Amino acid sequence: MTAKQLKTAIANNLIYMKKITLYFCLIIISIGCNKNLESKTYLTIKTNALYINKESNNFDTLNLITGKINYKNLKQFNWITDTKFVSKPMFIDVESFDQFKKMQTEAKKVGVNLKIISGVRSFEDQKSIWERKWLDRNHIKDEKDRALDILKYSSMPMTSRHHWGTDIDINSLNNKYFSQGEGLKVYNWLNENANQYGFHQVYTNKKITNRTGYEEEKWHWSYLPKAKKYLDFYNKNLTNTEIKGFLGSDQAQQVDMLKNYVNGVSTN
Repeated sequence: MTAKQLKTAIANNLIYMKKITLYFCLIIISIGCNKNLESKTYLTIKTNALYINKESNNFDTLNLITGKINYKNLKQFNWITDTKFVSKPMFIDVESFDQFKKMQTEAKKVGVNLKIISGVRSFEDQKSIWERKWLDRNHIKDEKDRALDILKYSSMPMTSRHHWGTDIDINSLNNKYFSQGEGLKVYNWLNENANQYGFHQVYTNKKITNRTGYEEEKWHWSYLPKAKKYLDFYNKNLTNTEIKGFLGSDQAQQVDMLKNYVNGVSTN
């Protein structure tokens, strides 16, 4: 090989090596870009996940106010077993229960005994109550009339304030109990003092307060500082068409559950 040929061969080899080097550089750059893309995609996914989690707080609240949640996993609920406070084990909202205990202590000082006989009721609990009454009234052929009859004293599942943990039934589920003797003493004390602890009788005498919905329930007291927030959330996030999953649920629209029952409360 002549000197000229050798020089040409070396030049060609250099060109080839440059191409190889450039090729590998392009591969490295491409991998780097893909990694960046993957990283960006991952970050986007994580960001979306955080967004979804943020939204899931609302989703959890939605599940809570409709009773479709596992209460034992929520820190804002206590499982109460002490018969000093409750007639049977039950979940109650922590803040509401703390205020009840203060109220109970003060009532006892004047000889008034208060005990919670019903606290949290889940969707399934309310569904069981509702469907039992729905089937018991199958002689009422018009389903709207059947629903209205049950709705005198029982809520449709997904609409009960007992889902929230802020509402409690005290001492008896009979209005007559609160009309005489010990029950009347309890009711008079509650009317005069319960508001100081945040509790209000939301299902008052409709003839006096001109509200809609359920009949009067002298036993049902709601911790309004928290219940008002849940009601506001309910009104913003649910409609009658979303009340479903039980016998007779199609009547929610017919009776306008949201307007007449969920909002058929006294807040004074």
